[in-house]
Amino acid sequence: MKSVKELQALLDGKRDEMARLFDDHVVMDGDEAKYQMSPEDVLKARELQDEMTSLGKELDQAKELDLIYQNNQREIKESQRVAMDLPLPDGKKGGVEPTPARAQSLGEMFTESKAYKGRQRGRDVYAEFEDFAFKTLMETGAGFAPESTRTGKMVPYAHRRPTVADLMPNTPWGQAAVVYMEETTFTNSTDTVAEGAQYPEGALAYTERSETIRKIAQFLPVTDEQLDDVPGMRSLIDNRLTTMLKLVEEDQLMSGSGVAPDLTGFLVKSGVQSQAKGSDPVPDAIYKAMTLVRHTGFAEPSAVVFHPNDWQDIRLLRTTDGIYIWGSPAEAGPERIWGLPVVVTTAATENTALLGDFPLYSELFRRAGATIKVSDSHSDYFIKGKNAIRIDERVALVIYRAAAFCKVTGI
Repeated sequence: MKSVKELQALLDGKRDEMARLFDDHVVMDGDEAKYQMSPEDVLKARELQDEMTSLGKELDQAKELDLIYQNNQREIKESQRVAMDLPLPDGKKGGVEPTPARAQSLGEMFTESKAYKGRQRGRDVYAEFEDFAFKTLMETGAGFAPESTRTGKMVPYAHRRPTVADLMPNTPWGQAAVVYMEETTFTNSTDTVAEGAQYPEGALAYTERSETIRKIAQFLPVTDEQLDDVPGMRSLIDNRLTTMLKLVEEDQLMSGSGVAPDLTGFLVKSGVQSQAKGSDPVPDAIYKAMTLVRHTGFAEPSAVVFHPNDWQDIRLLRTTDGIYIWGSPAEAGPERIWGLPVVVTTAATENTALLGDFPLYSELFRRAGATIKVSDSHSDYFIKGKNAIRIDERVALVIYRAAAFCKVTGI
């Protein structure tokens, strides 16, 4: 298998070849750009797209394998450290083999907790799970009352599937802020010098940066009867509340205003580059944004985020002869552009795409995962047999190098 560097070079070469092919056949119809291609040119474009897609996938796999290797080396190094003595059942000290434990869902952790099982009327139920973190949607039903004459089928409210958080590392964090150092001065005075001459002087300087952990939260009123229905309670916590939390989290990651208590989203972050579409075809504008990330941000884009309506326009691009550039309608077609994977979500702002190096220059820190609290002390809930289920998480989005990202406007 080729190395990451080799695959990246091959992919860059194919991208340049595709760019030249498009540039050679673009014609302007007023302010609109169209492609005047022969069937052979379209076939060549598709072949290049297939090659870029294949190379892009190989590159993703190579990066993943490289990351696995690095993590394995770290684990090997960690395992060679001298461990502290652990108590044995007979009171002696020595190593104890850990007993594998089945992973529990958040709902199971709550309903099987001592706080929930030992709850008393008139007392708040408090259960906090410090190490619980989630990235993907948990697919279970909602917490309705036990079935009588209903079929038991529940159709959930239509909403998007959160995906943006999966583009970047998700890191557990134990403090109220994320503080790191950024190199803000890099003066490279290196030069040739004559014998006996003075060496040129360079300079490095660093600035402390900080991102405050922000809270995302809501509560849901639930009756005592629903609390007593353990399967329904478990489903309620596992699915709907966590989904609501993740949907708002994704909105914050993309477009958070940066004014407390909001996060600072990618589209608002100062220093994120911008490329206007202008009269360019959308693929050209995307490629120019990739060049900005490479030339100014000195980074390699890893993905492009599109609104569904914007990706539709690209997927339906045709030549002047009516031939689909991104593949026949009878084919699934690649969910890639210039070899980069495409993320399609309504969390993106319509007419604006976002691309950048998400794995290396952004990170999502999770302070304590999800915290669940239940109380009947809110308002008149106690005398009405109602409880308030509260869920929250504390997170911080850190964009280490804003110039490693670029938004494409006017598409």
